[in-house]
This record gives sequence, C-alpha cells and structure tokens, in this order.
Amino acid sequence: MKSKRIAGIAANRRAHRHTSLFVLETDVSDAIESVSALEACIGKVSGPINLKVIDHLDEGALRWIAASPLLFAAIGDDGDIGVTLAGGQPGFVHTIDATRLRLPTIALDEPNLARKGRGVGALFLVPHIGETLRVNGRVVAVSSGEIEIAVEECYMHCAKALLRSNFWAASPWSDVPDDVSDFLTVSRFMVLATLDRQGCADVSPKGDPQGALIRLQDGRLWFADRPGNRRTDSFRNILVQPRIAAALVIPGCTQVATLSGTARLSTNAAMRANFSVFGKTPLLVTCIDRPMPVLSESPALVRAQLWPAIPSTEGLDPATMFAEHVKLSRARGLQAKLLRVAVAMPGLMKNGLQRDYRNNLY
Repeated sequence: MKSKRIAGIAANRRAHRHTSLFVLETDVSDAIESVSALEACIGKVSGPINLKVIDHLDEGALRWIAASPLLFAAIGDDGDIGVTLAGGQPGFVHTIDATRLRLPTIALDEPNLARKGRGVGALFLVPHIGETLRVNGRVVAVSSGEIEIAVEECYMHCAKALLRSNFWAASPWSDVPDDVSDFLTVSRFMVLATLDRQGCADVSPKGDPQGALIRLQDGRLWFADRPGNRRTDSFRNILVQPRIAAALVIPGCTQVATLSGTARLSTNAAMRANFSVFGKTPLLVTCIDRPMPVLSESPALVRAQLWPAIPSTEGLDPATMFAEHVKLSRARGLQAKLLRVAVAMPGLMKNGLQRDYRNNLY
C-alpha cells in the first residue's frame, strides 16, 4: 500500500516531502485534566445511557455484521493505540457464536496491529443506515490468516455523525487532494481511537460538513465535541491514556488519512468559537499534538464499494435494535425497569430517535 507521509501539517507541505515536525509551542489554555472538570463542562453520564450495552451479539447484531461491508477498528494496549479499516463483501466478518468474531487478516489495511491480548473497538457500518454497531472486545488468537476476537460489549450508536457528514449521500470522488493537510481540511468523517487504563479500546465516530470537522493550527489538530451517544468514553480515556489514533475520510473517496498523537481536552473559548455551526458553539474541543498524518489509499474502502450507497436487503431496524439491547441489558434497579417498560411502547424509540436527530445535531 503506497503511502504519502507528511511531517508537519501546519507548514502545508506536499505529502511526498519529509521534513522535521513544525510545531509552535503555543499555550493550550483551559485544559480539562480530571473527570470532575469534564463533568462540570458537559454533565455527568446518565444511568440509562449504559442500559443499551449488552455483553454478547444478539440476533440483531449478528444480522448487522452479516450486512456490513466495512468496519473501523481501534486496536491497542499499554498506551499504544492504532486505527485501521477492514472491508469486503457484506458478511466478510464471520461470527463464530454470540461471543466471538473471526476476521480475515487480509481484510485489514493494517493487519500487524492485531496481536493476541490487544483490546479492540470495532465500528460496523451498513449502507444507507446512519446508526452504527459498536463491538468492543479483545484479540484472543491470530493464526491461519484469521483474527479471533472475544466480544465484551455490543451496542448501537446514534446516526448523528453520519448525518452531519452526509456520509451515505456522497458520490464517488475523483478529484482527491494529494496534499494531506488539504485532505484533512475537506474531510467530513473521522473515527477516534482511544484506550482506557485497562487497555480496553474504544472507537468513536465524528462527523461534520466540509470545513467544520477539524482545524489545523500551529502544528496541532483540533476537533469539536458534538451531541452524540453521551457515554463520553473517549474523553474519559484521554484523561488517563492521552495517546490516541484517528482515521479521517472524505465520503465518496477511497483515500484515508490516519494519524496518531497525544490528545488533550480544552474549553478554550476562541477554539470553540471556530467550530460554531448554525449558531451553536460546542462546549468542548480536543487538541492533538504532533499528529503526523499519513495519506494513503485504503484497500478496505476499495473492496467495500460504499458509494453510491445501495440499501441493505437485510431489513435492519436500528430503533428495534436499540430497544432490544435495553431489554437484554443485565442492569437492574427501578430506573432500568422503567426504561424497559418505556421502550416496549410501540413507536416510542423510533419517534424519539427521529426527534433527537432533527433537533439535536449541534
């Protein structure tokens, strides 16, 4: 796979030139350095958010994986984290049973990331559907061209990132910027890979219109917090394991920019104002120091043939899957009981999701 490397995004140099990283040591003020400071900024995680998480692949998840031609994967341990894509015909990921997945090594753009014992966070996409399936677990075996993953968490992610990026409406893009900083500037979709203290990986989708997803300034990359699933996993991970990785995509294009660096959270007013959309300013921004991006064609995206998007024939219903996961959750207590009663009401989950997407994208 032929890559184009860049050493300094702030200098706007061509991707084939290799120079020392250009970083201006400007102050990043208003840093968030504790969970209490994070919660003071964006609020505490509500109990019902975690009720959608199950510890296995239910019937809906199995059907989703069988219909998915592409996944983004965060893979890492001990503060070392990477991100890659895997793609092929729908069903290229095999489900051994409700607790194990088998992924062909050849399907991964960066198969060397997958080593026994490493944490995995996978984000499964299905054409024409805004919601995504997130499956977290751990590599338990790598042999005979296959990677076996033990499933620890499974849950649906809201459609906001793909809606904001207009992901599935894209047409094949031929005029691709060959300068990595230009590519980053016009990208509209990103996945952020982080690790917690125990080495469990998390991959979080981000999406915005062109020009609103990221900012490049003084050798740093910035992006904003937008309304999403409100679990705040990636933010909490950054507080304890600031080493991150990310992949950025222009929908319709088979090129991908991957990077790694050290992240920090900030409430800097000037940077937050740069990310205002429709008059709404984010509460939080994330800064990545020394990102060192690499621009290359993704064989996984080529194989997946995402654009123009063809609707899945599986008849998947994300609202039903959200509700089923709440019912299957092992959480107990009055709050869990009341939520299960609520999601059992016909149409409640679907109407709630549609209202949230309509009124709370920013």
